[in-house]
Amino acid sequence: MEKQVNRLTMKYKLLWSFLTFLLVTDFYAQEVKSDDYKIYQIEDIKINGLKQFNPQTVKAFIGIDKGDIIEVPGEQTAEIINKLWDLTYFSDVNLYIVPTTDNKVILEIDLQELPKISEVKIKGVSRSKRKEFINDLGLKKNAILSENLKAKTIETIKNKFLQKGFLKTKVKLSIEADSADYVKLLVDVNKGKRIKIKHINIIGNKNIKARKLKRQLKHTKEKRFYRFWKRSKYIPDDFKEDLVNLEKHYKEQGYRNARVLSDSVYLDKDNKLNIDIKVEEGQKYYFGNIDVVGNSRYSSDFIKRVLGIKKGDTYNGTLIAKRIDDPSKPDAESVTNLYQNNGYLFSRINLVEKGIRKDTIDYELRIYEGKPARFNNITVNGNQKTNDKVIYRELRTLPGATYSKQNVIRTIRELAQMQIFDAEKITPDLKNIDPNTGTVDIDWHVEESGSSQIQLQGGFDGHYFIGTLGLALKNFSIGNIFNGKAYKPLPMGDGQNLSLNLQVSQRYETYSLSFMEPWFGGKKPQAFTVSTYYSTYYGIDYTSNNINYYDVDRNKRFIITGLSVGLSRKLQWPDDFFYLSQSVSLNHYTIDNYGSIGAFGFNNGTSNNFSYNLMFGRNSSGPNPIFPTVGSEFGLSLKLTPPYSLFSKIDYATINQNPDFQDADGNPDYEKINRQKYKFIEYYKIKFSGGWYSSLYKKLTLRTKAEFGFLGAYNNDLGIPPFERFFVGGTMPTGGNLDSRETIPLRGYLDQSLNRSFANRGGTVYNKFMFELRYPITLKPQASIYVLSFFEGANTYNNINYYNPFSLKKSAGVGIRIFMSAFGLLGIDFGYGFDKIPDNFGVPKVSGWQTHFIMNQRF
Repeated sequence: MEKQVNRLTMKYKLLWSFLTFLLVTDFYAQEVKSDDYKIYQIEDIKINGLKQFNPQTVKAFIGIDKGDIIEVPGEQTAEIINKLWDLTYFSDVNLYIVPTTDNKVILEIDLQELPKISEVKIKGVSRSKRKEFINDLGLKKNAILSENLKAKTIETIKNKFLQKGFLKTKVKLSIEADSADYVKLLVDVNKGKRIKIKHINIIGNKNIKARKLKRQLKHTKEKRFYRFWKRSKYIPDDFKEDLVNLEKHYKEQGYRNARVLSDSVYLDKDNKLNIDIKVEEGQKYYFGNIDVVGNSRYSSDFIKRVLGIKKGDTYNGTLIAKRIDDPSKPDAESVTNLYQNNGYLFSRINLVEKGIRKDTIDYELRIYEGKPARFNNITVNGNQKTNDKVIYRELRTLPGATYSKQNVIRTIRELAQMQIFDAEKITPDLKNIDPNTGTVDIDWHVEESGSSQIQLQGGFDGHYFIGTLGLALKNFSIGNIFNGKAYKPLPMGDGQNLSLNLQVSQRYETYSLSFMEPWFGGKKPQAFTVSTYYSTYYGIDYTSNNINYYDVDRNKRFIITGLSVGLSRKLQWPDDFFYLSQSVSLNHYTIDNYGSIGAFGFNNGTSNNFSYNLMFGRNSSGPNPIFPTVGSEFGLSLKLTPPYSLFSKIDYATINQNPDFQDADGNPDYEKINRQKYKFIEYYKIKFSGGWYSSLYKKLTLRTKAEFGFLGAYNNDLGIPPFERFFVGGTMPTGGNLDSRETIPLRGYLDQSLNRSFANRGGTVYNKFMFELRYPITLKPQASIYVLSFFEGANTYNNINYYNPFSLKKSAGVGIRIFMSAFGLLGIDFGYGFDKIPDNFGVPKVSGWQTHFIMNQRF
């Protein structure tokens, strides 16, 4: 209403200005008849009333200067006035034309400037809201207080609170004079009470129950005590969307003519909101004959099988449209993709309704196939550091190859998986599409997101300070390592991965280096990896007067030297999402006066862990590797050592009776026995994991995952070694890794806290299940952020005889993840453990809330 008054006021001012122009012209000059137009030259332009603006600026804006020719009366004078009003800087605009001599005139423009804001006070809202409104509306000092700004202020504040369910928000503006040109703006906000939806009444439904229809109102819900995750508020825009969903649901159930006749929103005597929705269902329909015409590449029966709709099925307009083409899922199984994935870029598929027989609808699927298309010129742009060859080798859109939409989508995924480009901005630009020649060009646009990550972290593991320094380069170029000109500041661009890591504390220090070439040999996508590390752990001085025994004795050392070499390649069978990786690794342990720890059982000596690792898996998750929304991840791994004991002459069943392993008194020398048993560690380990990503609604994604692991022994007399065992609880080890243990994350519990019943030696069997809901806040390359909620359960077992997949320690909670290209993945989780576990004194207690910090770790 206020906007309308402003427009009327402006119109009256324009009319008054025009009347003034006529009166002044008549007063100063000869009579001008209504149909008598005369041409004048402008002798001068005078701008009156300006305080804040420069007259020359106004003259430049109206576009008329001295010497110009003007027609009186004419459109030019009205245009000048309109331009000045459109600036919204003035409260009054008047234009006068003063004739002089020799057919010349002087233009006099009288302006009354609007005041500026010196101060803004907003009452009735929180401090954060005040800052938000001031910034969003531009209510800052020196801002011009126009009528438009006043109306915008009122409208914006009301809409903000309307989105929160405050339907009766009142906004009152007051203006106080501050100085000649400034005013204070006072904004009084009374948001009122949040109004809940008491009842939603569906009227006219006969065939579908009201409760099912209410479920289609995703944003508009009745107030219920159990509905705490979605408030029962009324938002007009969301309600309109819900009504569309309601009609869509009817059409999906066969009621193609169903519609919402009317809706009514009103308050009852208790000031509760009620909504009446009147629907008309109409008749239920069924699919009849679906004839296919125009097809030659595929048979009609085959196309009907892809369509997946049979005669007699309940009519579903949404379903048949998606089976023909589903733009929301580029890789959907549809008739359009059937053609598009096999070269028919120019194909067109239309569904035509042939007729209606009572409750049955007959269709005709008209197909124009066109000629098969081929890729012609393939180009890339946007890469600044990455060499072109690194991108070209990942492309599945090759010159001369048959066009395939599927290969375009797969290329997007492959480029995103490299993690050196912004996954959200990898775009294929189809150019020069020529149906006559059957060719198409593609220009691939990429944006590099930064390929270096720095990890600098410090903290306490409960007893000691731990410092971590790491550098990960995802686009390294080892071929230019001796090329001084390539250091900008490091040699980059060949898509290789290089990482260096240093972690130190009072108790231990670890150094590691790893390198990966994703295209070893340059012809096939097979990754060659090599890594090495060196760790030293120091013992505890038990003679110290410190009752906590946290003093470190550097004469007691445990040294681990490790080397691993692997080769991983993508497979073409059963499909090209599968991969096979193999590696060999060696861990050499040197124990120097360290003490008879649980894992080894001897004070001095050496041990070796030489293993072969085989991993067979399939990964189709994507397209964004940071936030996958579709696809799955499966892996089956085998890790084993040679069965040394099978070739040994030592009988481990009677080793205690062997004189070579007894002391002078004939008693078993367990240090010698353990040194022999673990000189070369033997075992085999089998693991399986499977995970799925499902897009539930827009970008809301559900991730489900299941895991299982088993550690076994070749020789029952030798037994399962105390190495490579599974420890459940927490998110990651807080210290070093003496015995190559594997930590199974379980939020809501302290690190490795579920293994105390096994004398903290870990389990030989474990399983885990996880459900995680994820929603992105932003997926920009500078910082990808998403929030999550989770429910998970896991447990570990001493041996297979005690294994029970349903005996799980359970937890739930919420968290947030932040991925920055320079620092990798960061996050924090708040998890609640529901089950009791023994504390340090063996007393079972509910784990309760635990806080977990995540650094470069995936779950």
